[in-house]
Amino acid sequence: MTRTRASEVTASVLAPQEVVERTLAAGAHLHGCTVLVREISEAVLRWANSTMTTNGHTTSGQVTVIAFVAVEGGIAAGVVSSSAAVTGAGQLEELVRAAESAARGAGPARDAAPLVEPAGGDHRSDDSRWDDPAIETSIGVFGSFAHGLSEVLAGPHRQYGFASHEVMTIWLGTSTGVRRRWVQPTGSVELNAKTPDLTGSAWAGLSTTDFGDVDVAALAATATRRLEWGKRRVTLPAGRYETLLPPSAVSDLMIYLAWSMEGRPAQEGRSALAGPDGPRVGERLTGLPLTLASDPAAAGLEYEPFLTATRSGEGISVFDNGAPTRRVEWISQGAVGQLAYSRAEAAEFGTTFTPAGDNLLLTGGSDASIADMVARTERGLLLTCLWYIREVDPATLLLTGLTRDGVYLVEKGEVAGEVDHNFRFNYSPLDVLRRTSEVGATERTLPREWKDWFTRAAMPPVRVPEFNMSSVSLGR
Repeated sequence: MTRTRASEVTASVLAPQEVVERTLAAGAHLHGCTVLVREISEAVLRWANSTMTTNGHTTSGQVTVIAFVAVEGGIAAGVVSSSAAVTGAGQLEELVRAAESAARGAGPARDAAPLVEPAGGDHRSDDSRWDDPAIETSIGVFGSFAHGLSEVLAGPHRQYGFASHEVMTIWLGTSTGVRRRWVQPTGSVELNAKTPDLTGSAWAGLSTTDFGDVDVAALAATATRRLEWGKRRVTLPAGRYETLLPPSAVSDLMIYLAWSMEGRPAQEGRSALAGPDGPRVGERLTGLPLTLASDPAAAGLEYEPFLTATRSGEGISVFDNGAPTRRVEWISQGAVGQLAYSRAEAAEFGTTFTPAGDNLLLTGGSDASIADMVARTERGLLLTCLWYIREVDPATLLLTGLTRDGVYLVEKGEVAGEVDHNFRFNYSPLDVLRRTSEVGATERTLPREWKDWFTRAAMPPVRVPEFNMSSVSLGR
């Protein structure tokens, strides 16, 4: 829900910290209570046909109340959220009653665990920035980027694109005394360059924290180079090709792998990570020293150092709100590393609490660029990105999807032309790790398929000798 400016609001909106405290007071009769308040500030730019079409700034917010209730057989949890601006305690009391009702209707929770306690024994030691207000972005964040974009729009190609910068401020409070605050910036830019007759199109994109590191002229130059490659068209049949996957394509496949590394399905034999004797932790996938990790402290890709969960599921629990996040190596030096477990699951299976992450890094490759890898290719395909990725077989994590915005034929170390259609692929991200023969340098990238949910990724380009292009997809 987009909010109006403060001067247009007839009733005073409660500060986030006050929302937390009043809600917890209204839920004092419960077994326990957790409150999450999110304030979101977003600025956007959009351009089409080399003309700016949209720019704007919006703010929005959400309050989530999680009620924990003692019921026959254990503890139940109920979750209710509202995007309405909070102007009085009555609204919060209604949310608490609704969450309590949801909990009683849900019955005892399988993931029940004691609520997290404050790290220092006193909530005031949890977060020195607790009392600070929400942080806002503005159109000004695009200052240098917009200047460079104006020069790009004046160029010979038709330019289309979208840039977004969001800053989310999160406050977490619990009835045990936890008080945590976090500011999460998220930014991305996508650019499509098209030939004047619209027969050729090329995409480039980046993720960013503050747009200070985005060189839009270089981004446009990447798209222009792909348009040049597209001046020669070739037709290729479906089949298995040596394929160079750029960082964006690798990120979309590795994100799906990370989302699939949940402990319970592996323990119960319901996933590709399940073996005959239990989870495949320790099983070697590749002789290359590749590590796939989530790390809340990764420079430029930071995320919350504490858990903020508004639902329970495999690997995640609302009972774990406020628990510290940490670096987790899903793949460690080429072998299956850790799987995601909530605290209740870890206790059930006798393993370690392992929180899922909100960034993903694949490291352990060389210092080679994608251009270096092209130069070493006798014959193969160079992709731009992937989309419409779906799971085909959970037992092997076989995925299907489509190539998008340019598939290029490489011959004798040079890009020889653009394939005049896309391909449908069928391949498992586990097999990408098992069969890759060369891995380049890790760089920050934008996952094309999953960017609406996941933008913080750093990936290398990889070479897969026989990537399965299962059928031809009409269109470019």
